[in-house]
Amino acid sequence: MAEDSSARGTGFSDSSTHVDVKEYYGRKLKTTSDLQSNACMTPPQPSPAFIREALKKVHPEVVARYYGCGLLVPESLEGCSILDLGSGSGRDCYMLSQLVGQKGHVTGIDMTEAQLDVARKYLDYHMIEFGFQKPNVSFVQGYIEALTEAGLQKNSFDVIISNCVINLSPDKRRVLSEAYAVLKDGGELYFSDIYSSGRLPEQIRNHKVLWGECLGGALWWKDLLQMAEATGFSFPRLVTATPVTVGNKELLDILGDFRFVSATYRLFKLPRGQSKACRVMYNGGIPGSETVLHFDCCYTFKANEPVEVDLELASILKHSRFADDFTFQPPGGSCEPRSVPAEANAADPFELALKSGEQGLVSATGGGCCSTRPADCCK
Repeated sequence: MAEDSSARGTGFSDSSTHVDVKEYYGRKLKTTSDLQSNACMTPPQPSPAFIREALKKVHPEVVARYYGCGLLVPESLEGCSILDLGSGSGRDCYMLSQLVGQKGHVTGIDMTEAQLDVARKYLDYHMIEFGFQKPNVSFVQGYIEALTEAGLQKNSFDVIISNCVINLSPDKRRVLSEAYAVLKDGGELYFSDIYSSGRLPEQIRNHKVLWGECLGGALWWKDLLQMAEATGFSFPRLVTATPVTVGNKELLDILGDFRFVSATYRLFKLPRGQSKACRVMYNGGIPGSETVLHFDCCYTFKANEPVEVDLELASILKHSRFADDFTFQPPGGSCEPRSVPAEANAADPFELALKSGEQGLVSATGGGCCSTRPADCCK
């Protein structure tokens, strides 16, 4: 949680990229119709009914001024402390406010004052609309590369979400490092972002409109795997992936053969050491996932059915907010750590996005591409 809701980092200052992003999102974009691609609007999956109902209670201006590449709603949030990186006009914060309830708290951080003005304008409106006695949402002006400088305490958040924002940062490794610092042990970074099919050349990375459209700053997806490991996070687990389209011919000419996807990943801050259990059983009952929990594109858990999982996933479930939702059993056989580099087991978001197009929509919520165990998309 923030120590001071008006705090901002004092040691971290704007780069030219930050200035350009502020200009693009604070002045040039007025509504989502001003965007030149669907990168910042790509919905990863149909929303469950309870999420749609929560969104209906968010003020129309907040929704109209929101730009994001999906709707980020991880499971089991009641009572959690959540941080939204690049919270913009506050749409996700106000939606999540209803899910965490009065015992939880949602903090939004953004560097663009114009966006924060919209979010703060409707704070009282939403608390009345939700029937809360006191606000469980706060907004901080600051940089996602400098969370602790903005007044956010280390080891204080259960979940961090980010919706099409990290790619706008010129220092993504620092963003991950700061996120890791403010997460509690067992905490999760659950984020949707834009990824490229290869490392982008300088011509694309320096194009202001492409950067503002979340394309110029897109990571090659394989670089995320290395970056997460270097920061200390668990191996990135792919949840959803959908293709990004660009309708502007001038921008298409600049992008050439590069392709882009909107992908959601989950990363966990795990304590040192590994879990000994690698057979788990979902107990059921999580709101929205009462009988089936689609954890990522490789694992779907049905209530009361044991599933063999890899050592890292066992550790994630045992040490995170999901611990009470699972029963941990001795494995049927020996469960050895990965004997090949983690990258070899990585799910390719472009392959998953292709399957999404072929099968309607393949995502964690839709059952994933791998059912209850790793399959083709995870090798």
